[in-house]
Parts: sequence; C-alpha cells; structure tokens
Amino acid sequence: MAILVDLQGVTVRGAERPILTDVNLTVATGDRVGVVGINGVGKSTLLKVIAGRLTPDSGDVRRGRDVDVGYLEQIPVLAPGTVRDVLGPGWQSDAVLDRLGMLNAIDDQTTELSGGQLKRVALAQLFGQSHDVVVLDEPTNHLDLDAIRWLESQLQRFRGAVVLVSHDRYLLDQVTTRMVEIDRGTTYVHAGGYARLLEAQVERDERAASAEQTRRNLARTELAWLRRGPKARSTKPQARIDAAERLLASHGDAPARAGVLDLRVDTPRLGATVIKAHHVSFSYPNGHQVLGAVDLELGPGDRIGIVGANGSGKSTLVHLLAGRSKPSTGTIKYGPTVVTSYFEQHDGDLNLDATVQELVAGPHGVPGSPEDLALMRKFWFSGALPMSRAKDLSGGERRRLQLLLALTTRPNVLFLDEPTNDLDLETIRLLEEFLRQWPGTLVVVSHDRTFLSRTTDRLLQVHDDGTIADVPGGIDAWIISYSGAASPAKAPQGADATSSISAGRLLRDAEKEMTRLERRRATLQQQLLSATDHLELVKLGDELNAVRRQLTVAEEAWLAMLD
Repeated sequence: MAILVDLQGVTVRGAERPILTDVNLTVATGDRVGVVGINGVGKSTLLKVIAGRLTPDSGDVRRGRDVDVGYLEQIPVLAPGTVRDVLGPGWQSDAVLDRLGMLNAIDDQTTELSGGQLKRVALAQLFGQSHDVVVLDEPTNHLDLDAIRWLESQLQRFRGAVVLVSHDRYLLDQVTTRMVEIDRGTTYVHAGGYARLLEAQVERDERAASAEQTRRNLARTELAWLRRGPKARSTKPQARIDAAERLLASHGDAPARAGVLDLRVDTPRLGATVIKAHHVSFSYPNGHQVLGAVDLELGPGDRIGIVGANGSGKSTLVHLLAGRSKPSTGTIKYGPTVVTSYFEQHDGDLNLDATVQELVAGPHGVPGSPEDLALMRKFWFSGALPMSRAKDLSGGERRRLQLLLALTTRPNVLFLDEPTNDLDLETIRLLEEFLRQWPGTLVVVSHDRTFLSRTTDRLLQVHDDGTIADVPGGIDAWIISYSGAASPAKAPQGADATSSISAGRLLRDAEKEMTRLERRRATLQQQLLSATDHLELVKLGDELNAVRRQLTVAEEAWLAMLD
C-alpha cells in the first residue's frame, strides 16, 4: 500500500484565527477518506492543501513521486467554450457524460450550463482522466439520484485514493473507510465510516463531560479546604481561594457554536383542506410541457418527498403548489388557514446586496431591532454577521439565512427544495429533528436519501413524461431499487440479505409510525390550547388520549425490535 499524500503538522492561518492547526494525515492507495465538520471549520481548506491548490503557512506536505491528484471544487469553474472544448477528445469523457445524461449537451457553451450541468461536466472531466488521488468537495450537490448512484459506483471501483467532503450521510456510509472530523481547530481521525464517526463523537463527549465533572469536584474540594482552615490561613491563601472560585465559575471548552439552532415557530392551525391540485399541467411559452394531468391532494400533517431526474419538473411542481407559478391548465385550491413558505434551492429572490439584518427586518421593519437581533442569534447570526451583506456570506450561512426567512412567516405548509445543499451535518440533523416534531404539512424535494427517510413518509416520483405517481413501498423501497446492494464486500447474500432488509424496513416503519403519532400528539395539544367550544374540547381530548395509547404501543413494539 503506497503512501500518496502525507501531511505533517500542517497549519493554515486565516485573517482572525487559525483555520487548520497541526494537522497530521496520511492518504494511501485504497483509502476512502470522508471529511466532516460545521461550516467554516476548514474542510474545503484541507482539501485544497491535499490537492496542492493551497500552500499551508507551516508544516510539510509530501506527495509520492509522480502522484497525480484530481480535484473537484464545490462550485466548479470551467474554461469558456463548449463542453467538448473543455473535455477534449476521448471516449472516457464521452462515456461519463453519457452515464450522467449530458451527452446531448456536448456542444453547449459552459457559460450557459446550470449548476447541476456544471457539476456533471466537472465530474466527466475528473473521471475521464487518470489520477492516483481524487479530491471531491460536496460532489453530490445539484446531482439527482441516478448521478449520485453512478458516483458511488465510481468511488467504490476507483483503484487510487479518495478524499471527499460531503453532507450526504448515505454516500459517506457506503464509500468511506476513514473519517476526518474537524472540530474547534482540532482534527480527529476515525477508522470506519459515518456510523463509527457518530460513535466516536458520543464517546468523546462522554469523556469530556466526565473530565469536566472531575475538574469541578476537585475545585470544590480545594475551595472547601481553604475556607474551613485555621483563621491564620484566611488572608494568606486568598489568591488560592479566588483562583478556586474562578475555576468553579468557568466552563469546559466552548461549544463550536454559541447556543443551539432554535427553529421553533408558532404554527397556525390547519383545517381539513390544505392544498388540492386538479388536472394541473405546466408548459413553457415555447410549448414544451413539463407537467401534465397532475392530481394531488395535501392534507394536514402530510410528509411528502418528491424525487425524479434533473429537469423532470420537481421544482416546477413545488413552485405550482406553493403558488409561485400559475398552471397552464387545471386548478390549485388552498384551505382558508393555509400559510405557505418556500425554501428555495438557489438564492431565488434573495437580495444579495442587502445585509442580514435588513433582510430579517423586511421592507416595513427596522433593521437591527432587539427582537430581530435575538431571532438572528437563534440562527447563529451574531457578532458582525447581522451587518454582513448576503453576497458575502458563505454558502452554508446563506442557506441558514434562507431558512430563517422561510420560518419567520410562521408557515403551516413548508416547501423545501434541496434543503441540505451547503448545510453542514450538524445543521441538517437539527433541521431533521425540528421537522420531526413540527405539526404542519411538509413537501421536500431532495436527493439526500437519509434526509428523505427521516422527514417524509410518502414519496412521489416525477417521471420524464410529466406525470407523477406514488412510489410503492415509499422511500426505503425506492432507496433499495435505486442504490442496489451496498458494495459487493458489504452486501449480505441470500436469505441473510432478505432477512436484513426486512428487519431494517420494519424498524424504519416503526420509527416513522412513532414520528407520525408524535406529530399528531403535538398538533392535538396545540388545537386544545386554542379551542373554546366544549364539544370540540371533548372530541380533541378523546383523540389525544387515543393517540397517546397508540404511541405507547408503537414505542413498545419498537423497543422489542431492538432486543
């Protein structure tokens, strides 16, 4: 196993603080290294150092003789010209373009490509050449599931080494053999994939909590001894008493972010009718039809995921349901209490020249009001960030701002279009937990299989002919059909495989049933608080008691499956 890239004591300093400190990492043939951490900790910086695009301020970076490193940027920048000009001649690139559904764009200008098309061409450029190491920064952004499945197979078959930053937990768990975690300036390396990373984080937190408790116990003992000593000792050791009191008043390491992302919002009550689309179609002015004969009804508390190939019409469907576009034919009706909010895939109508506090205040508010500042702090916009212009924010900060703006309207119907793009794993997990308890109606367009599995319980697929249909078996069946078996080395065979898949499916179904009942319980509790009619109070109370009993039964069944 040849060493390809070796980092020893690598440090990269930013304008205000070190970005990477004393990083030691060796990448050898066959390694599959995933890199994770919150936005801004230095993941992309580490990738640039490994790829040779950035020289560290101190430390050594050694590469094997004639080692060639390929690099995929988070936002690819392609040379001007046609796709063919960028890729050059050769069947390898054409084969990759064909597998990614981009061969018909071979003569298109790179300046006219969408974000997803740019990523596909950049991948074709990367895998159409020979490399010893491939370094990829968020490679799944703007890709559909067909392209992601192809990427997984490429990474699993690649003979060299792979280093990637990704928020796609399914991808990380499928392809990685080591995980690098960057946390508050310290780099941790864990053997194994994403699941082992989570175990290591829990173990580290438990050790830190135990060490902090031990430290505080020692400080209390020291302080008590000093205070109860002879009177003659009361003046001389005053400095020691003050030091012990300062120690007790202090805390352990500061968290990576101040506070917990607080997504809680008041949600207006939904009636029985939410949104009904009847025989809806949409065509562009040139006559090209994207959607046709769509019939769909959204009810209170529904959790719907939407999947399909890039360009099939997923975002168009969500735009129609959210009232952002008008259908060419058919009707869309909304319930009288519906309040919609739309979390767009791109910047949308976000004024990039406005500051964060101006956007939060809106056209009729006062930027920087105490209420707005408190709200921004809940979303980790503190210090100088409220005065920053949206165009100067990082990708993750801009997405977090969009989420803040989407929730400040107090919606009860929420549309999320590729919500995990540019968000770090911590923020994604917090968003998932919020949506699990949120009582409103949710529609999600996403390529993130883990996010879909944890936030939705019904799956719709938009087909190339513009029709939509339910996916039999939901997200878990769809994941199995699209992703196939994991990798040959990992996949169980025969009866064991069937048993494993069945058991996993039953466990996920039980978790989803508990989540559904918890959401229903939260909705009923909220309705009880606002109800005034006696008969309605009795009806809601009876249903709440029934839901609580069902939840108890579901939890017991789930626990039995874990035994």
